[in-house]
Amino acid sequence: MLRLFVGIDLPPALKLRLSTLCVGVPEARWVDPGNFHVTLRFIGEVDEGLASDIDAALLRLSVPRFQLALAAVGQFGTRMLWVGVEKSPPLLQLHGKVESALQRIGLPPETRRFTPHVSLARLRQPLGPKVQAFLAANALFRAEPFDVSGFSLVASYLTKSGAIYEDQAEYPLA
Repeated sequence: MLRLFVGIDLPPALKLRLSTLCVGVPEARWVDPGNFHVTLRFIGEVDEGLASDIDAALLRLSVPRFQLALAAVGQFGTRMLWVGVEKSPPLLQLHGKVESALQRIGLPPETRRFTPHVSLARLRQPLGPKVQAFLAANALFRAEPFDVSGFSLVASYLTKSGAIYEDQAEYPLA
C-alpha cells in the first residue's frame, strides 16, 4: 500500500526563505523544509494497481504553466500553522482537472474545500501567546511569484521524526 498525494514542489530558494519563518514557537513541530509543497489533492492509501491508474489519469492532463505566489500566514484550527497561496485561477483549474481525473477512475470526491497552502508546523498544544505573536509578526509575509512547470504524485511515509516524501511520478505542464 502507498499513501499518496498530488502536489506542487517549491523552488529551493523559496523553501529556504520559508524555513526562516520556522522559529519562535516552542510548542510547534516544524515541517522539514525539504517537504514544503502545495497539496493539490490528498489521496490516501492505495494499492499499486490503483496507483498505476492514478498515474495514467494524471499523465493525460493538459494544463499550461503558470506562476504562483505565497502570501500571509494563518492557522487551521488550533493545531496547524501555514503560509497561504495568493488567489490563482490557473491553480484552481489545475486542481479541478486533478480532482476530475481522480473521480473518473473511481476515487471518491474530496470532501474538504480546497484551501491551497504550505504547511509550516503542527502544534502539540492549542494556540498560545507565542503562536499569536508568530501570526502577528508574519501577517504581511509575501514571496515573489514562482513558475509552476509541473506537479508530482508523491508517496508519504510516516515516521516518528516526521513524514518522508518520495516522488513517484512527475507531470510537466504545457
